Order: sequence, then C-alpha cells, then structure tokens
Amino acid sequence: MKTNFDSYLEEQLKDPAFAERFREAGEAWDVALQIAALRQQAGLSQQELARRLKTSQQQISRLESPSYEGHSLRMLRRVAEALGAHLRVVFEPKKNAPAAQLAESPTPYRSRRKRTK
Repeated sequence: MKTNFDSYLEEQLKDPAFAERFREAGEAWDVALQIAALRQQAGLSQQELARRLKTSQQQISRLESPSYEGHSLRMLRRVAEALGAHLRVVFEPKKNAPAAQLAESPTPYRSRRKRTK
C-alpha cells in the first residue's frame, strides 16, 4: 500500500536536483550507520571509542550522525583501525556518463625534461 509520503517522495525524486541531494543524504546515512553498528558490535560506548582515537565523545557522535558530512578519509581510517575493520572507498561512474579513464591507464602527467649539455 502506497502512503502519502511514498507518493510525495516519488514526485519529488522527479526533480534531478532533489534526487541528487536525496542520494547524497543516503550516503552520509550509510556511513553513520556503519560506524555506529561496528562500534556497538565491538562492545564500545562512544566515550570508549573516543578514548581509543584520542578525540571527544562529541566527535564520535558527529561521525554517527546521518546529517554529518564532514567525514575525513584520515578519521575514517582511524575509526576502522580502532574497530578492527577495513575501510574501502569506491567511485562508481554515474549513469549515462562518459566512460571513465582507469587509474591504471598510462596517462602522462609530467613531461620529461630535456637534458642540456
């Protein structure tokens, strides 16, 4: 059974700008839920995890907040290490985007210097 909210959301998702914001919010939500779940599985409170990371309980609370989007790769690596997890960041091409160049492809980024005698 479709609720009023489902109908409203379906209508809003037709707007590309809204759809993009909605997708980005989902990414932040996923990160927050994963951190909280790993911490709980480890049997740690936010305060205990904060002590391990030499940060504040408030910072851990921010990391676990679905509205927080200031996650740094460095902090996520520290959290993963403290919780016995492996961090993996994946870039996926957007639909209908031109084919992305692979990182392994030999793209020259620096020209060679010519030697002078």
